Amino acid sequence: MAKEKSIYVCSECGGTSPKWLGKCPACGAWNTLIEQASAPPAAAGGQNRYGAMPFASLAGATELTVLSEIEARDVARTPTGLEELDRVLGGGIVAGGVTLIGGDPGIGKSTLLLQATDALQNAGQIALYVTGEESGAQVALRARRLGLERSQVQVMAEIQLEKILATLDANRPAIAVIDSIQTVYSDQLTSAPGSVAQVRECAAHLTRFAKASGTAIVLVGHVTKEGALAGPRVLEHMVDTVLYFEGDTHSSFRLVRAIKNRFGAVNEIGVFAMTEKGLRGVANPSAIFLSQHTEPVPGSVVLVTLEGTRPMLVEIQALVDDGGPSPRRLSVGLERDRLAMLLAVLHRHAGVACADQDVFVNAVGGVRIGEPAADLAVLLAITSSLRGKALPKGFVAFGEVGLAGEVRPAPRGQERLREAAKLGFSVAVVPRANAPKKGARELEGLTIHAVDRVEEALAVVRGLD
Repeated sequence: MAKEKSIYVCSECGGTSPKWLGKCPACGAWNTLIEQASAPPAAAGGQNRYGAMPFASLAGATELTVLSEIEARDVARTPTGLEELDRVLGGGIVAGGVTLIGGDPGIGKSTLLLQATDALQNAGQIALYVTGEESGAQVALRARRLGLERSQVQVMAEIQLEKILATLDANRPAIAVIDSIQTVYSDQLTSAPGSVAQVRECAAHLTRFAKASGTAIVLVGHVTKEGALAGPRVLEHMVDTVLYFEGDTHSSFRLVRAIKNRFGAVNEIGVFAMTEKGLRGVANPSAIFLSQHTEPVPGSVVLVTLEGTRPMLVEIQALVDDGGPSPRRLSVGLERDRLAMLLAVLHRHAGVACADQDVFVNAVGGVRIGEPAADLAVLLAITSSLRGKALPKGFVAFGEVGLAGEVRPAPRGQERLREAAKLGFSVAVVPRANAPKKGARELEGLTIHAVDRVEEALAVVRGLD
């Protein structure tokens, strides 16, 4: 009997190699090539054992359609009953859409999806929950803890792809949750569940079924220790929407962030609070990211950031202390390299030196801020801590800082200012381009100081002491 040939597949990108190598030739990752059996050659009848034709040229041609003749219509959405989840999805689930949601173990993925499927079932939509990591009794126990004793959601404990597809085809639910894609396997492949080949092929079959049947499919994905979704990168390309579940397991607040969405805005976030009865949406997320100081403290500045379409207030805290011969630069929730750049700008253009000081910057509440509009708030927090003088109560700031010391405008500045005024803030330092134009309706109770450069912003702050 001939020895079965094997190939080596990269667990990061899915690339293949005929022999083991320390470094993947496709993506350059080290020690990621895993041995698995190669696909058998085609049989004499023209098909391989999977039933696939070996030559694509034998298939018939597809009819072509002119783009301008295709009818463009908005996709219909079905609300999940959870407003924060609907916000992230762009308004609700889409028929035939495939969503991938990932997050750390115990963060609340299964809890959120069980609540969403129950709400859809109560709204008259058939919902199916396929669990590969738990038994049906365990899912029922969680449902009772969440107060869903009378839930009519259909549950299926199965990990074989062919049985799952047969059940989906027979019942045609409106939404099906696969928890998780790493536990599903196909009999057509010899590799173990969770391998690159199994994850890729199972996700591809489920995606094709969703597009053909109109069933919305939600795939739960594991994450690596670095926080990225486990499996091949092609998994994220296959699906329509990618959601990340973020948050500290020691905190009661969770963030759901859209990284990719073919039917809505990306970088949209939903904020949830973990309670005894499951996850509940937070109506005013700005409140959880602001510390409740009885009196203003040095090194604290409130930033009006933008997450997707939602303006949100986040407190930026800075601590500047004697650093000795090797001062440290540490940031939590903000880019460390950008912090070093801002300190250099502060020294060069404002004459404030922190070369011999430890500088620590933190975004309160565990939120991660990636937009450069946080630059001005970070600089003002650092100078406030260095001077030991607190900024006045009700102070907010935003704006991007360039290497030449200029303060650049932030996108959708008027929405940020309206959000600050709505929450009772009274003083704002913003880029001049974001200040309300002459003749525009004034924001009630909010005094706006428009600046062009970093030194102007520091002068304004000193005048507020």
